[in-house]
Amino acid sequence: MSIYTTLWALKFPRFGEYHSGCEWVTVLAQAVPAHVGSEGPDAYESFLPPAPESIADNVRAVVFVTIGAEKGTDRSAQEYVAPLLVLPGAEYASMPFAVLHTSLSDVLRGERPRLVAEVIQAGGKSKLVFEDGSSTTIDLGT
Repeated sequence: MSIYTTLWALKFPRFGEYHSGCEWVTVLAQAVPAHVGSEGPDAYESFLPPAPESIADNVRAVVFVTIGAEKGTDRSAQEYVAPLLVLPGAEYASMPFAVLHTSLSDVLRGERPRLVAEVIQAGGKSKLVFEDGSSTTIDLGT
């Protein structure tokens, strides 16, 4: 039995930023109900925000993962191996979606420089220009 319930699933650009021809990945928001860990010693305190101070709207935490993310670590069979982001329920409940979207996009981008421009070129090509001055040309397959 899982401690998670899926709140939503949304497609995000695979590397955090939209451009023509980008790959997409499904991000799941996995809620942990407020009662999880309250039935005695908290078996989840090593990887979830502390209860009860993190609880809002009957949610202890929200864990964001890509679809198919691996679950099960040495600490707990319920822990995701590499979650994108873990938020206390109270923070998730008060966070504007634009802020959450930016946070998830930043995590998906990782150490890559931010995309600042896309130049659509003749012949089905696109030039991507990044904040560090680098660029790459991709084939749009048209």
